[in-house]
Amino acid sequence: MQRIGIVGAGSWGTALAITSARAGRDVLLWDRKPAVAAAINDRRRNPAYLTDIELPPSIRGATDPGELADADALLLVTPAQTLRDMIKRLSPPPATPIVVCAKGIEQDTGKLLHEVIADVAPAARVAFLSGPTFAHEVAAGLPTAISLGCSDPELGAALTNALGSATFRPYANTDPVGVQLGGALKNVMAIACGIVEGKRLGENARAALVARGLAEMTRFAVALGAQQATLMGLSGLGDLSLSCFSRTSRNYDFGQRLGAGEPLSELLPAATVVEGVPTAAAVTRRASAQGLDMPICAAVDAIVHRGGGIDESILKLLSRPFRPEVTENDQQ
Repeated sequence: MQRIGIVGAGSWGTALAITSARAGRDVLLWDRKPAVAAAINDRRRNPAYLTDIELPPSIRGATDPGELADADALLLVTPAQTLRDMIKRLSPPPATPIVVCAKGIEQDTGKLLHEVIADVAPAARVAFLSGPTFAHEVAAGLPTAISLGCSDPELGAALTNALGSATFRPYANTDPVGVQLGGALKNVMAIACGIVEGKRLGENARAALVARGLAEMTRFAVALGAQQATLMGLSGLGDLSLSCFSRTSRNYDFGQRLGAGEPLSELLPAATVVEGVPTAAAVTRRASAQGLDMPICAAVDAIVHRGGGIDESILKLLSRPFRPEVTENDQQ
């Protein structure tokens, strides 16, 4: 896997291009804007993201999707809600592995991203890259560990070897459902933690929310066929910890600003990359259909989609009946 195609030249796509180049790969970084591709090729800079970092010479910018046909693996670094249309547009060869680097659940259908791909490219060989990764740290070469979820152990090992380096450490995991859901659900929890910070409810409340949020994430993931241990790993607990304690997280920042009193109507237009917003609606509907109790996700969904007041939603959470911390369902 010498030739890596990366679809999406945002901050995460650019960081993955840089770390793939450090791993010795030839990288084609695709973006729909010609000016971005030209700046990558002519000035060795992404003019919109991570602008202070010089790009290695083995990274080439492109706008023609046809140039991706020769890639040995494709990394899709576009928002989860656009994944279906992007795969339709690219029509990648079935033999070319697809590594999904987005985190979310499709809002309109409630489908996980592997289910979306199965709809439009049923023969695709798919893996999922997810974990505690701020793009600027990855681009700077700071130590980072991440999960690579793939049901095919051989493909997982090949992708790990292709993308890994001394400072970028992918851990292969044969539970792609768990890897997906850890990354998707932590975004909703990060919005909730941001609201707690914005409302100045204290560190105790945020720690409690993280712990109960992890239990909620695990309950949902296991019900959909994931392994509980995956949610305790990099794509679950690791990513949850990172996103729930830093305003570098777009989801946390969105929640913090909302909790501090900024109007939802002003925040939503700029929230296209805040994946927890559409995911909150999708996971709440799917959990309800399966009879799963997801109070934190339901509260975030009520606030951002159903006109629920923040104070009202917090009071509802705090008024829930007392119950054992661990139930029989949590142990399954």
